[in-house]
Amino acid sequence: MASSSTNAPKESVVVDCGRRRTSCGYCRSPRHSSISHGIWAHSLTVYDYQDLLDRGWRRSGSFLYKPEMERTCCPSYTIRLKANDFVPSKEQLRVSRRMQRFLDGTLEFKRVDVSEDPNTSKKSESFVHHNFARPMSEESLAAGNEEEDEVEKSLHYLSDQIDNVIHILSEKGEFPSGIQLPKTLVRKVTQGKKKLLVSGSEDLLYSSNIAFQIAASIKRAQSSDQFGNDSKPSTVCERENGSAPKIIAEKLVASLDPLVKNSGLSIRACNGHINFYAPSKQVSLSGSVQNTSVPKKSRRKHDIGGNCLIGPQHCQVKRRKLEIRLNRSSFDPEEFALYRRYQLKVHNDKPHNVTENSYRRFLVDTPLFYVSPTGDRTVPPCGFGSFHQQYLIDGQLVAVGVIDILPNCLSSKYLFWDPDFAFLSLGKYSALQEIGWVKENQVYCPSLQYYYLGYYIHSCSKMRYKASYRPSELLCPLRYQWIPFDIARPLLDRKPYAVLSDSSILQNGESSLPQVTDDVTGSQFDDIGQEDANDVPMLEDEEIVESDLECSDEEPDLETSSYDEPEIGDVSEVLVGLKGSHVKYKDLLRVVSPEQRSYLESQLRSYRRVVGTMLSERMVYSLE
Repeated sequence: MASSSTNAPKESVVVDCGRRRTSCGYCRSPRHSSISHGIWAHSLTVYDYQDLLDRGWRRSGSFLYKPEMERTCCPSYTIRLKANDFVPSKEQLRVSRRMQRFLDGTLEFKRVDVSEDPNTSKKSESFVHHNFARPMSEESLAAGNEEEDEVEKSLHYLSDQIDNVIHILSEKGEFPSGIQLPKTLVRKVTQGKKKLLVSGSEDLLYSSNIAFQIAASIKRAQSSDQFGNDSKPSTVCERENGSAPKIIAEKLVASLDPLVKNSGLSIRACNGHINFYAPSKQVSLSGSVQNTSVPKKSRRKHDIGGNCLIGPQHCQVKRRKLEIRLNRSSFDPEEFALYRRYQLKVHNDKPHNVTENSYRRFLVDTPLFYVSPTGDRTVPPCGFGSFHQQYLIDGQLVAVGVIDILPNCLSSKYLFWDPDFAFLSLGKYSALQEIGWVKENQVYCPSLQYYYLGYYIHSCSKMRYKASYRPSELLCPLRYQWIPFDIARPLLDRKPYAVLSDSSILQNGESSLPQVTDDVTGSQFDDIGQEDANDVPMLEDEEIVESDLECSDEEPDLETSSYDEPEIGDVSEVLVGLKGSHVKYKDLLRVVSPEQRSYLESQLRSYRRVVGTMLSERMVYSLE
């Protein structure tokens, strides 16, 4: 494992393992196999690994592999996302809100049964105990579940009532005709986001910003109308004033007030927001009565200085603390225990396969030299290298992300998490955190622009979730150009392997096909059983390697397998390591016999073809 922390010049030293055939870790079909080229890295600079990533390589511990895309059963395309361009989907936003509710104490523990067949969508949920600072009884958990159901019913009811009023006002001509008005979404107001809008003994419970959405829709329609007619400025101004969020909210509240009062709530328009409050005796929308009055002595203040505005049942819930730690890659017994539990319960691995040695080789060992921060805006404060990012809730380790931080990107390698916390969708949540980390660290290292999600496999449903992080790009396996996913997808719908940069295909208008929408990504890519299907370990233990892997000396078909780079057949400049030193191959010719030369040059051509001309002259090809 490379562990030097100095910034002295280092060199990459690799051993070419040739072409390998393995049973596929993705489709698991006994009739299919994965064919890849492999190299073993004694040491590797982060700059060389960045260039290898951009040629379709990936590492499993110190073993690096590159699928032969036209021959493997599940073609694997490197996928990346420019962090500053990221647009979260509705489902990804829901994941962030769910975590915040959990940390605020307004979402109880749930356990999702993740031990079922991951290819099915069946999920059973049950409440679970944890040894946090404030353990909950079965009664309090059940009460929390009922309360959450009651809140959901209330939110649906209020949203429907507002939609009905909008429809009535539209028919009366209060809103312009012929425009598509948005659907209403009423949200519960969390403790951390409360506005001090209460008076007397009332509590702010729910709020909706539908008036702002309606105003935006009207404004868009009016803007397009202005291009087609000669409206007077006074008329336009008059229309815009009438469509201000504040006025729209007041119109809606005036019509809603009689309906909502029947449910025991009060309603007000406040700066364009529609707010719902509960008096001291709250009547739920299902008809039951709950006492929400809070004695003066029991009122508590939050850290932000606001009053506790929801009621005693929420004020008594202890807020939870999320801590994210970034550590250099090393073996941690607590992490291994979590990894073992994750593999056995989520991926149904056999206990004898999940060993400490296999874990070390897969997720701890790294050939990458660590580069310490320099303070000159070329290296982030944590440095470059291999890291484990720990997620702890109230001190309990719940997830670990294995990542590489490189000159141009954060490369996500693997994530394992506590199965009891599956309801928090930690796979999605950690990805959002990693994207955010890239954005934050661009201040210290401007070259750090991208988030690499590993391999995207269109033919494997478990791996399609990666395309929901938009707008992403796929690496063309032939010319190593980055192609927008929305252009590549129609090609992959036709067949698993495609030359994504083929200009003759792109010029046929494929790029004008409909793009992936939030609805599509939400339904196809966001299943909890598929949200974090990771890379599979290429090497586990010696017995599996010997039985499953077989080397092949068969030369690949140059016309179909790789892009014919200039001088790819000339290996004279390849850097070769021998007896502790390295020289260019041309300088070895005088000491190499004709028999050795024929074999060695064949190996060097194959190596140069898969790593590229530039890297073959920079990395040391070890003959030892």
